[in-house]
This record gives sequence, structure tokens and C-alpha cells, in this order.
Amino acid sequence: MKLTFFLLTAALAFFAACSGVSTPPSAKTAEFKVWGNCGMCKKTIEGSLKENTGILKADWDTKTKQMTVSFDTLKTSLSDIQLSIAKAGYDNVAFVGDSAAYAGLHECCQYTRK
Repeated sequence: MKLTFFLLTAALAFFAACSGVSTPPSAKTAEFKVWGNCGMCKKTIEGSLKENTGILKADWDTKTKQMTVSFDTLKTSLSDIQLSIAKAGYDNVAFVGDSAAYAGLHECCQYTRK
């Protein structure tokens, strides 16, 4: 009885470990430039993608201004991601940031626009 319980517990633990979050086959990673300045910008830029259920991982580098995003192509697109960032007030390679959102950014986050 103890051996059966032990084997059943071990099997369940094994299957639980193997069934962790995995990357879907439709996942894609993209990198693109997003203008901004600081850690507050990082929080806002990455936060602008929270509502997008297709985002697997998002990271904006304050030094290089590069956004690296992994996403499920069945749930979202690169264009949708870039548009969400622009709506938060941040220019990127595809869209100009929303002017009203840009004006509402903290003073240190108002980067020099092109």
C-alpha cells in the first residue's frame, strides 16, 4: 500500500513538472526600437502590454531603447503590440506615440521627439 501511494505520488509530481508553462508553437520573438528615457518609461512601456493576452514576455532596455517581446501570433500581432506602446505615448519604429498620452508623461519621461 505504501509503495503504491509512493509511486502514485511520484508519478503525479513528474507529470506536474512536465506540464509547466511551455512556449506555444505559434510563439514569436521580435525586437524593435522604442524611444524613452528611464525606469519609469520602462514600467509604462512594458505595462502598456499587460492587457494584451498574447504577450508571453516583454522587456524594454533603457540603455539601448530596444524592446524585446515574445508573443503568441494566434492572439496578437507585432503591429498591435507597437500600437499599444504608441497609445501609451511612446514613439516606436512603426507608430508615433499619442500626443495627449505623451503630454501626460512625467517630465523625465518626455524624451526628445523626432
